[in-house]
Amino acid sequence: MTTVGIVTGAGRGMGEACARRLVDQVDVLLLVDRDATGAETVAKDLNAAGHRATAEPFALDVTDREGLARLAARVAELGTLRAVAHAAGISPTMADWRRIFEVDLVGTALLAEALRPLATEGTAHVYFASMSPLLVRIDPTPEIAAILDDPLQPDFLERIRDAVGPEAIENTALAYPWAKHGVLRFASKEAVRLGPVGARVCSLSPGIIDTPQGQQEAAKYAVMQELINATPLGRTGRSEEVAAVVAFMLSDEASFLNGIDILVDGGVYAAVRDH
Repeated sequence: MTTVGIVTGAGRGMGEACARRLVDQVDVLLLVDRDATGAETVAKDLNAAGHRATAEPFALDVTDREGLARLAARVAELGTLRAVAHAAGISPTMADWRRIFEVDLVGTALLAEALRPLATEGTAHVYFASMSPLLVRIDPTPEIAAILDDPLQPDFLERIRDAVGPEAIENTALAYPWAKHGVLRFASKEAVRLGPVGARVCSLSPGIIDTPQGQQEAAKYAVMQELINATPLGRTGRSEEVAAVVAFMLSDEASFLNGIDILVDGGVYAAVRDH
């Protein structure tokens, strides 16, 4: 049986770090990224190093339904879906509120929808969320939660804007934690959907990690440095540290870990949550 893994956002940052860990856990690893060159570069490097898996670049925007169907077809052609690390996403400085929701939450739901028929005993997914919903204390009403839980509705963006309020949701610094809270909720519900076939789904919430994306956010938002200063470990995290947790979550050693979020933040939330 050929086992297949998928890493989205594999061309750089935490996605690339996940690819470098998972390349020894499966037989074929599909490196998904909008940036075809980035994915190709990482694949070439991994293949040259002689790992267990053959790394294969796959150019794809995770909001592209047809592209996701091609991804699922490629997995089915290769073998059995074993591991998915969904690290692709965008942060507040990278786009407007609509695009943040489309990529971070709707894209997660679209990926899950495309891969759901391939889930089987031993399949494991990890979706990247964020510590930001905890920091800004996202706590939706039942009505808003119901909208968040159905992100593939055609009018989802209009409904969530009206429910949360345009003043809040159109602020990208707030749209991002709302979208990532949706990812947290989606992961737990997908775990319930896939559990009966023996598949697992969890989410992972990074803190402030030293990546190009994280550096871009820190350059705009002064609160980022305040959070670094408040981190009990006194530093930012490294992509490799996040990837190590993802690798465990996707491994057979974590076979009873399901429907939960893992916070990898150096303890900053523990330090600031009561303030």
